[in-house]
This record gives sequence, structure tokens and C-alpha cells, in this order.
Amino acid sequence: MMNSILHQIKQRRLTLGLKQNDMMLRVGVSRQQYQRLESKGNPRLDTLALIARGLNSELMLIPKENLGAVMALLERECSEPGKAHLPQAKKPAREETKKSLSDDPWQDLLGDES
Repeated sequence: MMNSILHQIKQRRLTLGLKQNDMMLRVGVSRQQYQRLESKGNPRLDTLALIARGLNSELMLIPKENLGAVMALLERECSEPGKAHLPQAKKPAREETKKSLSDDPWQDLLGDES
């Protein structure tokens, strides 16, 4: 099971076009620490949550009886990327759309309010 999670983390990072080095700003761990975690680590739950956030993802427990339906939905999403199969969330308020410092470490440094 741990290998599956570590593989998913690596795949998500690659899908986002990120290098292991990029995770230092997003998660706050060195490239060496992240590389070790991705290859053979046994991360704590809070570390997994931090990494998930850095990969714009969520950790989730899926009941085994629902796993097939969730996997089918995800497969459909991957095969039809232009179609939205999940209900769209309301657009967040302007304050909530502000990126975190790990996503944009330069925000507000030049007085740009955008």
C-alpha cells in the first residue's frame, strides 16, 4: 500500500511538471529529503497532508465498496479531460483566490494587488 501512495505522489508531481527540487518551495523539505520520501519513505500523516497540499491534491480514505466507482470516475476524467463530470464548486471570493506563499513566493513584494 505504501508503494502505491508513493507512486501516486510521484505521478502527480510529474503530471504537474514539477521536479523534486520544486517541492522545496511547495512543501518545505529539501530535494534530498523529498527524493528519499518518494523512493522509499514512510511519511507521517502530517507530512503526507503537506505534500498533498503542495501537489494541489487531497488525501482521502475511500471505502473498498466504493473504490471501483471512484476509479471509474477518475478514468473517465482522464479520458475526457475537456468534460467536467464532477459538480463545479462555487468560485471563491477574491480573498480566497490569493495564492499561498508556497505557490507564489513573490506575491505582494512589488506592491502588485492582482
